[in-house]
Amino acid sequence: MTDPKPQPRTFHVKSFGCQMNVYDGERMAELLADRGMTAAAEGLDADLVVLNTCHIRERAAEKVYSDIGRLRREDGSRPMIAVAGCVAQAEGQEITRRTKAVDIVVGPQAYHNLPGLIDDVVAGRDAVDTDMPAASKFDVLPGRTRRSSPTSFLTVQEGCDKFCTYCVVPYTRGAEVSRSWSAILDEARALVDGGAREITLLGQNVNAWEGEDEAGRRQGLDGLIRALDRLPDLARIRYTTSHPNDMADGLIAAHGEVEKLMPFLHLPVQAGSDRILKAMNRSHSRESYLRLIERIRAARPDIALSGDFIVGFPGETEADFEETLSIVRETAYAHAFSFKYSPRPGTPAADMDGQIAPELMDERLQRLQAAISADQLAFNQATVGKRTTILLERKGRHPGQLIGKSPWLQSVHVEAADARIGDIIEVDIVSAGPNSLGGAVVARRAA
Repeated sequence: MTDPKPQPRTFHVKSFGCQMNVYDGERMAELLADRGMTAAAEGLDADLVVLNTCHIRERAAEKVYSDIGRLRREDGSRPMIAVAGCVAQAEGQEITRRTKAVDIVVGPQAYHNLPGLIDDVVAGRDAVDTDMPAASKFDVLPGRTRRSSPTSFLTVQEGCDKFCTYCVVPYTRGAEVSRSWSAILDEARALVDGGAREITLLGQNVNAWEGEDEAGRRQGLDGLIRALDRLPDLARIRYTTSHPNDMADGLIAAHGEVEKLMPFLHLPVQAGSDRILKAMNRSHSRESYLRLIERIRAARPDIALSGDFIVGFPGETEADFEETLSIVRETAYAHAFSFKYSPRPGTPAADMDGQIAPELMDERLQRLQAAISADQLAFNQATVGKRTTILLERKGRHPGQLIGKSPWLQSVHVEAADARIGDIIEVDIVSAGPNSLGGAVVARRAA
């Protein structure tokens, strides 16, 4: 039993990590708003704070406890605190044993039960839910009826069956599950009706999505994309994150055939050495990955490729690392994420021999990031002189300045005092830096 607390009237959701956490945070906010609660701008101003956590980064659990500590007010009181997401799933009841400040622990497959957990706290009952129920949480969540961002996320698939030896996702998100065709299209229509111009389909292995359409035909992600393409007021489609083994022929073809599908693909490889890939249980080889890149570029020659890399995986030699550098040179990524390996308790890699010294990982990461940054700058510079469209997403630092995304997911700064967030405008790319572009407005595009 816990000490009962008053019913919260205001809330603040703080999400960390991946886009799926951003989506989950939005859905939790909608749940709480449907309960009659009001969003607060800052955590200390709220009656309830939800920390929607990510377990991918190093020392993720420790950082959560630091965030909890910062929620103490000057008078010594705290808001009601809920720890949600993957750290909640991994740590479970241990969180409330470690600190009495936390009132609710709820995993990513159970957050639809958040209103009931709040009632448990108010009644003085324990409020921990890390179950992974067979019933879909999406069937319980409220419909998307509120104003959408011009760029909106839509989760279509959750969980992972790949069991990479370094990864906690199969343990924190569960097995691969695909949402139904009708539920996805209904939510997409609601997002578009609310103002979304671009939808990014999300999943731990989003291209593993499969389901039946309204006629009972089996469909893969390409079929779903083609159905979304038929929504008249939807202008752009993206998806992330993909696994190389799930890049089906139809999905590759869609990149060359579906105009609304943007020319950007995040396709993690993680390492360039077959020996390390096998130790990671990645189930693809260096050669198969490079041949896949060739096929994708044949379908869409202007596609921007993004990837993920792990440096310092147990047993990685200098020769293995050089193979990673060479796959970067051969692929020429427009963007990529790179991380030092950090062991996750309960994963096979955490107990492997050959753990790499931190200073060696640091040195290798710097070399890898230098190579990635050079390719990213080159890709951006190659865009200068092109005429393209951008979807305006937010205000810039200067009066009249707006920032939008190019089809290749580059941030583009423009002076467009008469334009509005959510507009799609035509621009000439006039300058390029490592992280953004400068554009000059050509004309407003009817949209």
